[in-house]
Amino acid sequence: MSNKIVTFGEVIMRLSPPGNRTMKQSHEMEFFFGGTELNVASSLATMGCDVRHISSVSDDFVGESAVYFIKSFGIDTTFINKNEHPLGLYFLEVGSSVRASRIAYNRLNGSFANIKSEQIDWKKALEGCKYFHWTGISPGISESAYESLKEGLQTARELGIEVTSDSAYRSNLWKYGKNGNEVLKELVSYSTIFIGGVNEINEILGTQFSSDKEGFIEACKELKQQIPSIHKIFDKIRIGVTASSQQTQGRALVEDNYFETELLEVNPVVDRIGTGDAFAAGLIYGLINFDDEKALKFANAACAIKHTILGDINYSSAEDILEVMNGDSGGRIKR
Repeated sequence: MSNKIVTFGEVIMRLSPPGNRTMKQSHEMEFFFGGTELNVASSLATMGCDVRHISSVSDDFVGESAVYFIKSFGIDTTFINKNEHPLGLYFLEVGSSVRASRIAYNRLNGSFANIKSEQIDWKKALEGCKYFHWTGISPGISESAYESLKEGLQTARELGIEVTSDSAYRSNLWKYGKNGNEVLKELVSYSTIFIGGVNEINEILGTQFSSDKEGFIEACKELKQQIPSIHKIFDKIRIGVTASSQQTQGRALVEDNYFETELLEVNPVVDRIGTGDAFAAGLIYGLINFDDEKALKFANAACAIKHTILGDINYSSAEDILEVMNGDSGGRIKR
């Protein structure tokens, strides 16, 4: 059976002042292409996976450059269409030490927000697919993005595809009249693997479980009871000491078995953006290649190593991640 992975989501441009400058003190910007689901796709492709990304970009040289960038990873762009709306973008000031990073988005009338479900032949797009990955960002951007994703999820269920759901809720989205938590619960019901923790479960179920181990286990059991299609739940924990120092850990409930990883410390942090996406990509890669416990360890190592890489995407190979997972985190020069 093919191990193709299909992702669906926005391609977005990030603009940042160089280094750790604020916009007020800078007269130039660096740009990076990314997007939550594209970050997952790019990381998986870097690890050698067969990946296809579905999206919509602007019909201009910016959209053309974005597709060129995506193709550079070896990602299949057959189902990325174009329209007359501009590519979505966001601005990021990278924080340091006690100063937090800040983000401002400009995406709600962009090319992905205007994607149309009829533009995607989902049966062809998901042909040969083993895993279909989506996040809660996409349905929050526009109603047409929600409708497109829902059709894709319905098709994935018909085809018996494993669906990984990162149901991240962003309150600054959801401007088109639908209740975000209700929509996410509906879409998660088409999924089989849930990537998220107590906060995400509380948001979509309207519950108030605590974030400790016992609360996590109870929250997972309630999620599985209300949404029986979910059979595996994986959570990323990040402990922020400062903006420059982070700790990461993974935990999971598979069937009724709880397990967790050791803490990994990252100091100094180079870039926090995309670390959750690196976790998701590491998890999918791990589920294809390892057992569930090793998959979680691999995901946590992928998350940790992404903190050291500038930009939205984890450029680490599977071998790089395995070294960190196996305890080689001293950072010695490789000659």
